[in-house]
Amino acid sequence: MPASPPRSPARPQRRPQPRPVMRPPVRRKKPRWAMRAITTLSVVILASAGIGHAVVSSLDAGISRVDPFRDMKNRPRGGHGMNVLLVGTDGRDKISEAERRKYRLGGAPCHCTDTIMIVHISEDRERASVVSLPRDSYAELPAHVDHTTGKRHAAHPVKLNAAYSEGGPQLTVRTVEHMTRVKIDHYLEIDFTSFMRTVDVLGGVKICTARPLKDSHTGLHLPAGTHKLTGGQALQYVRARYVDGASDLGRMQRQQHFLAALIEQSTSSGVLLNPMKFRDVTRAVLGSVRADKGFGTEELLDLARAMRNFSPSSSEFATVPIGRMGYAVKGIGSTLKWDPVRSGRLFQALRDDKPLAAGRPRDTSVRVEVAPQQIRVQVQNGTKTPGLGRRADAALAATGFRTTRRPTNATTQSVRRTVVAYDPRWDRSARSLAAALPGSELRPVKGQGPTLKVIVGTDYRQVRKVKATDVREGEFGVVRGDEVKCS
Repeated sequence: MPASPPRSPARPQRRPQPRPVMRPPVRRKKPRWAMRAITTLSVVILASAGIGHAVVSSLDAGISRVDPFRDMKNRPRGGHGMNVLLVGTDGRDKISEAERRKYRLGGAPCHCTDTIMIVHISEDRERASVVSLPRDSYAELPAHVDHTTGKRHAAHPVKLNAAYSEGGPQLTVRTVEHMTRVKIDHYLEIDFTSFMRTVDVLGGVKICTARPLKDSHTGLHLPAGTHKLTGGQALQYVRARYVDGASDLGRMQRQQHFLAALIEQSTSSGVLLNPMKFRDVTRAVLGSVRADKGFGTEELLDLARAMRNFSPSSSEFATVPIGRMGYAVKGIGSTLKWDPVRSGRLFQALRDDKPLAAGRPRDTSVRVEVAPQQIRVQVQNGTKTPGLGRRADAALAATGFRTTRRPTNATTQSVRRTVVAYDPRWDRSARSLAAALPGSELRPVKGQGPTLKVIVGTDYRQVRKVKATDVREGEFGVVRGDEVKCS
């Protein structure tokens, strides 16, 4: 009996001894084996859903391959996270004649890049930062051989989208890396066909606009409100350049809004959790894209898993800061020249894997078409509550509206529902003001003039913060996905 007690404590002392010995080699092999295990698990999940290994392999085989990194030297140092150069071309070979007429896709393609973006996926796979590079950006191409004519060119200035015309994906990557000092890890090229197919397979993408959008060049015609766009309509939306005076910069903002909506649709609709649906979407995307040799099914599956935890607030969008608009270059025309200091800090943030909107408080303002600073308001108290007009006037002024600061009493003090009276010529301003007064009634009054009138009713509680749709904050003009999605 005395011998029994020592055995019991002796066993637990021996059991943990081998564990420290086994841990170091596991740590050294973790990146390689973890990736293999994750990929294998993905294949198993897809196979269990009836897709099978052959289909998974066929997805990879369906990608057209390019080698944009061939013979590249003196490249930037790699940072943290993953950088994908996403370019949109005007390829339309697989689009039917009927669709070309319907969506105004006629004419010969220019074989250039309509869209150029750096998509940065953070190392922890919890954030996507998208930086748009204007296609009219002033750029200097390095010495190269024209891939179309075979002619050797010395270094010369161009608009950024001409890099693709002269040297294809390789020269595009070289030029972007030279301008940004951001090392590109992967290259993904999407044409009109793959874009339309992807949107249609997702069942359409919902976007909203505070004002009507009409562009005769693309045929886009959207009334103010919320719309679910099909693939063709979405293509019109992201291509439109003549909706307003903002031209290409306005178009890039719409492209960013659309990407935010696309991310929300992908993450909220269950596509990434449904292997069959994910397979269909992946087929649509890969059916007519070109990518580098290292960007395949494994990478797509890895990104899909990461995006399952994404929400609209996980994405952030910015356009490279412009220092000079309309920078004229002989033989090229008007270009956009980047601000060297601010753009340098933007690209440094990408290299350091830092959020572009770091330190910026979350903005809960309601987006409106007209900025409150542009709207003049006269407040009237329509109740018997003393001082209610003054409180409403002060609250509207604090939100940015140009109130007279001299509220008056309305002709009647029995108003129950707050009224926004406006001249029909200033209807956009009226809708923006009404958004700041939840539950208020819009009442057109011909001949009232530019000053809007608020008749405060007994239902008045507070003024909601509003902000113009296209107002962007911070040094880089960053906007989060949840700030531009439809409410």
